[in-house]
Amino acid sequence: MKREQDNKTKILKIISLLEKEFPKAKIALNYSNSMELLIATILSSQCTDERVNLVTKTLFKKYKTAEDYANADIKKLEQDIKSTGFYRNKAKNIKKTCQILVEKYGSQVPHTMEEILELPGVARKTANIVLQNAYSIVEGIAVDTHVRRVSARLGLTKNEDPNKIETDLMEIVPHDKWMRITDLLIFLGRRVCFAKKPKCETCILNKICPSAFTFK
Repeated sequence: MKREQDNKTKILKIISLLEKEFPKAKIALNYSNSMELLIATILSSQCTDERVNLVTKTLFKKYKTAEDYANADIKKLEQDIKSTGFYRNKAKNIKKTCQILVEKYGSQVPHTMEEILELPGVARKTANIVLQNAYSIVEGIAVDTHVRRVSARLGLTKNEDPNKIETDLMEIVPHDKWMRITDLLIFLGRRVCFAKKPKCETCILNKICPSAFTFK
């Protein structure tokens, strides 16, 4: 119980410091509607947002609706997204997802966690990102590779499973900061807390991070 309370106090300090360091932290994916955000987030799995943005710059001009993806030639769709990696599986999931959207949801991206999680290729990270950024619906905390790494280094979780990490964070992060904590931790992970050779000497959190200066 004391550990949880200590982490609740600690996370408020972390959020405060990161807000000062990264006041403009926000989602890096480019999109103009919920459909584009869903597709971009699916493509971002094991791929950089920069690469996804390069691909979707052309993709979103070619495929404008759920019907376009649902009716797409799978081989052509694979080639359109090939550089994002795992393109065969992503193309299959995107096509099937959009077929479901057309048949079940009037070609619209649904507004609930339960419904979005039924779509192929969509786990809680993607669902959280879409709900929060497209609809301002906050039901959880999106845990990507950066959030996973940084929260572990900060001692906020001992788990490795993204769903368990999300639960740990939801217990200590105030609800009104659930969306914000994702953007802040991602910015820290991309700019300072690298997987290899993190820049602890310049990190705003180095005085409260238990992992600071432990990397060779």
